[in-house]
Amino acid sequence: MHLSSGSVEAQRIEGAAHGLLRGIGQLTQALFRAGDYGLTRSQAALLDALEAGPRRVTELAAATGMAQPRTTVILQKLQEAGLVERQRCPDDRRAVRTSLTSDGRDLLERGRRRMAHALLTALDGGIDDSERAVRAAREAIAVLLDAMEAEAS
Repeated sequence: MHLSSGSVEAQRIEGAAHGLLRGIGQLTQALFRAGDYGLTRSQAALLDALEAGPRRVTELAAATGMAQPRTTVILQKLQEAGLVERQRCPDDRRAVRTSLTSDGRDLLERGRRRMAHALLTALDGGIDDSERAVRAAREAIAVLLDAMEAEAS
């Protein structure tokens, strides 16, 4: 569905979206601080992107929105910290695939537990069903993301 910029529905969506980006950014910052990863947000984003399995630098750069040279530098630092390992691709010896180490996976999990605890504490007493509220927020974000990805393709 394509909305004309002057339509009533387009104006309603614009009004509803006002502050959405700022709100999502502030929530992301608060959750990241609560996760207390001991990493930069870029480093944590790369670890998160590796959770599904090994990836090439080009894939990681595309998934995180980072420039490829920056991705490479950050991966080198994560490798030095023992959080990722890099290996040549067996099918293309020129390419390198990066994967999480058990330490990297553990760090992500501990950070997520701290984030969940902080969110639960913040919602405690103020909302009747905290789990339902968080699930509804996650589903709403998924709907918006799916719509944006469909529009881009």
